[in-house]
Amino acid sequence: MPEPRHLGSEFENRAADYLLTLGWTLLGRRLKMPHGEIDIVAMDGDVLVIVEVKARARGSAIESLTPRKAGHLLQAADEFVEKFGLQCETPVRFDAILFEADRMTHHRDILRTS
Repeated sequence: MPEPRHLGSEFENRAADYLLTLGWTLLGRRLKMPHGEIDIVAMDGDVLVIVEVKARARGSAIESLTPRKAGHLLQAADEFVEKFGLQCETPVRFDAILFEADRMTHHRDILRTS
């Protein structure tokens, strides 16, 4: 049986390949920030997208996106923007790509506050 970390890489690879088919530009993967790891950072046109990738053999992957995880993603995104000197005007969106059983779903704008 493959190691869990290896399986995570496999699902991140599948998610990255999918995003490339959408015409997105990948900026980075598995970026370690002080407040957490960002699975994928990409540009969807002029929008910076922070992508969380989750996989579950059973149960719901969306349930793993807890308020605590959301807070870590927001902090890590701020750290990424600061570290790489992106413009404050650059719009940022948070997406999730979830793998459950044999199905992949792409959830856009998962941390919308309005």
